[in-house]
Amino acid sequence: MIEMTIDGLDVQVEEGSSILDVAQFYGIPVPTLCHHDGLTDYGACRLCIVEIGKGDNTKLVSSCTYPAELGLFVRTNSKRVVEARKVLVELLLAMCPSSKTIQDLAAAMEVTKVRFKVEQGDCVLCGLCVRMCAEQMDAKAIGFVNRGKDRKITTPFDIKSDVCRTCGACIYICPACELRCQGPGPPGDVCGSCANVLPVCLEDEDDKMCFLGTCGWCYKELGRKKNKEKE
Repeated sequence: MIEMTIDGLDVQVEEGSSILDVAQFYGIPVPTLCHHDGLTDYGACRLCIVEIGKGDNTKLVSSCTYPAELGLFVRTNSKRVVEARKVLVELLLAMCPSSKTIQDLAAAMEVTKVRFKVEQGDCVLCGLCVRMCAEQMDAKAIGFVNRGKDRKITTPFDIKSDVCRTCGACIYICPACELRCQGPGPPGDVCGSCANVLPVCLEDEDDKMCFLGTCGWCYKELGRKKNKEKE
């Protein structure tokens, strides 16, 4: 067993676990997009980033691919992490604003605008379909080609694959294939209809303080108590 600290909690975890495994085991919410149980972790979306280290010697890493280590100090909801996740969601929205999954992530993180050029694309390069086809369907009919801005997912030589069984597993798991609740012609790039309350504790603290009830509930309850005391 490995001893480490996550969000101030001293924990023991099995060797071979990732930081994301540890967070999920202890009920600490960490957003993901390219992660899926039953598939190898890829670390493409970076939404699961966490901050490791102490003091000035800290860095952001993807929790799904970073292994749990002895004495590791992890913060999953520091200001730095929250701000970085918001930028990543904005980039995903710019790539594929039609995805309900991405819109839901944006709402949960209180992202209300996109500061990047919106492309209206149909792929966010998360690699879920590639891994599903190879690992669960045992076909390897699709894969990544090219690099940088030219990177895409396609069949070998861009021709119909002989090993593709048209099972639809790639479409089933693809977050970009989902249409938003407003349909194919939504009014704007960001929905925001399911927006959560922004963690007010981050205004005064460097980490989110708790995950009990609706975010901001503790401050509302404190306000009610003070009002009752005045009465």
